[in-house]
Amino acid sequence: MDIDIDYVAKLARIDLDAKQKKKLARQLGDILAYIEKLKELDVASVEPMSHVLPLKNVFREDKVKPSLPVSKVLVNAPSAKGDSFSVPRIIE
Repeated sequence: MDIDIDYVAKLARIDLDAKQKKKLARQLGDILAYIEKLKELDVASVEPMSHVLPLKNVFREDKVKPSLPVSKVLVNAPSAKGDSFSVPRIIE
């Protein structure tokens, strides 16, 4: 399997010396050989999945709770109009 290490290094935007290039070539060769080995597996009966482990929602259940009264919400507002925040108009 011929791997162009200079091309891969350029894509990754890294500078490699000769020793690093030799090591990277060996590692990439091992990875590609393993991929070829995986291609030999018969996966026709394996159902596609999005995750290898079952997922569950880790969030708490939504429950309706009483909220703050409007008067407390607006107490620190720089400007209020009725039961709403008042902000400067930015669109004409």
